[in-house]
Amino acid sequence: MRRRFSKGIITILVIVTVLAVGLTAGFLILLNRVTSFTAATEGCKITIPTGSLELEIEQAQVAAVIAAVAARRKLPERAVVIAYATAIQESKLLNLPFGDRDSVGVFQQRPSQGWGRPEQLVDPVYSSGKFFSALVKVKHYQKLPLHEAAQKVQRSADGSAYAQHEGNAEILAAAFTGRVPKAVHCWFPAPTGKTPLPGAAAAKHELARALGSGTTLNATSQKHGWLMSSWSVAHAQEFGLHRVRYSGQAWTPESADRGWQADAQAPAGRVEIS
Repeated sequence: MRRRFSKGIITILVIVTVLAVGLTAGFLILLNRVTSFTAATEGCKITIPTGSLELEIEQAQVAAVIAAVAARRKLPERAVVIAYATAIQESKLLNLPFGDRDSVGVFQQRPSQGWGRPEQLVDPVYSSGKFFSALVKVKHYQKLPLHEAAQKVQRSADGSAYAQHEGNAEILAAAFTGRVPKAVHCWFPAPTGKTPLPGAAAAKHELARALGSGTTLNATSQKHGWLMSSWSVAHAQEFGLHRVRYSGQAWTPESADRGWQADAQAPAGRVEIS
């Protein structure tokens, strides 16, 4: 026998359904706003004329180190592109303390294969140097397809996987090598002051370690100056920097949408950090 419902019951069911849908939609919108707000509180954006990328701050730090080590060795931008594509595939540009079998670090290098000790390989300066030392031994690496050059260094299970990251690697290389000015912007909440941060002197020392140079931050060229500026922006949260100034531009971390701003007092011949 078919059961019939009164108009009153049907009306109540409709109201309950509408309320449930409305509450669910409202919750999802709120959740999305909370997630977006949380995600926007810190991060980095890399912008060049042909494209842009968003990175976590740790990823930007790793990218900055790779470019600095390449500059120390006077390597071409193509070497940096190959390194970035490899690091994206191997670790998503993160300095991992673990990996497949005994692999560790940005490039997932294995101590058992002669790359170095585990504690060395989780130092991005060291691991980047080892990667580039192997890359320059690859004959005609600049002319090889990217995945072939990377695979000759890494000897991974699937060397073709490196190719998919070439476009993003080119964006990163243009920015972090300093070829494109003002390309790196990071933002994060102001330090609370409860935990002392290393400061500008420590930042200069660490950059000098990657570049193999002194701590004066004197720029030998516009490109060199923007490389040091990009490194400083990427590491600003770690060292407690609140301003980077170079070549008529200044960066501060407070806003995600302002980026570099004109500053007539910013010197052209050196990078200033504070």
